[in-house]
Amino acid sequence: MKLAVNCYSATGGFPNGEVYGMTSQIRRSGASIAANVAEGHGRESTGAFIQFLRAAQGSLKELETHLILCGEVRLMVEAEVASLLGQTDEIGKSCVR
Repeated sequence: MKLAVNCYSATGGFPNGEVYGMTSQIRRSGASIAANVAEGHGRESTGAFIQFLRAAQGSLKELETHLILCGEVRLMVEAEVASLLGQTDEIGKSCVR
């Protein structure tokens, strides 16, 4: 959940022209990670839980791609990108145990 909150904070200063672009993409993929883990946890079978963890991993990779792109086009400073990517790395490790 912290990553999703940090994604919202990080995109708060994006240009208005990015509201339906990177701002939306980063916020949605960040929130989707937490939502998929929570939904999977609420399922009654291990198989269903694993399926939702895989969906969370997909959103995680999507978020990582958007963050890298934001660094490349200078929508975010490298330190902020690195911090968020560090968080995605930690979450990714916990999803594949």
